[in-house]
Amino acid sequence: MAQREKEETEVQLTETLALCANNCGFHANPATGNLCQSCAQAQIRSPPQPGPGPNKPAPSARSGPLSAAVAASAAAAEERTAAEGAVAAPQPRPEANRCSGCRKRVGLTGFRCRCGELFCGTHRYSDRHACGYDYRKAGREEIRRENPVVRAEKIVRI
Repeated sequence: MAQREKEETEVQLTETLALCANNCGFHANPATGNLCQSCAQAQIRSPPQPGPGPNKPAPSARSGPLSAAVAASAAAAEERTAAEGAVAAPQPRPEANRCSGCRKRVGLTGFRCRCGELFCGTHRYSDRHACGYDYRKAGREEIRRENPVVRAEKIVRI
């Protein structure tokens, strides 16, 4: 009886400790299509390989939940590229970081005001630029939120 239990545990260990299908030397997981964690992540991150047709996903040598997910993501990417059309729209230029008051380049040292604009060190204070943010109203709202009205219950007289 003990011999049989020992054989069963050895069989279970060899099934769970299978090596990666890419022969990288690490242990594989059956849930990732017999790939190790790093190979499975690399397969997910890699761009889809060109297939036999524009609307057909490439045939997969492995089957399992991971290969189905990769095939589904490849099909979704093909649909997106087909929806965008053959001509891609030009990318908009990134917004230049300039002070809204004097148009001076500020780069990484710009200060974002509560009104939403970007300013240099000279114009960063609200009294140095035409700030549209209502500090008084914001202060009143903050006080009202943090200090709720506390009222005692009415006393019933006998």
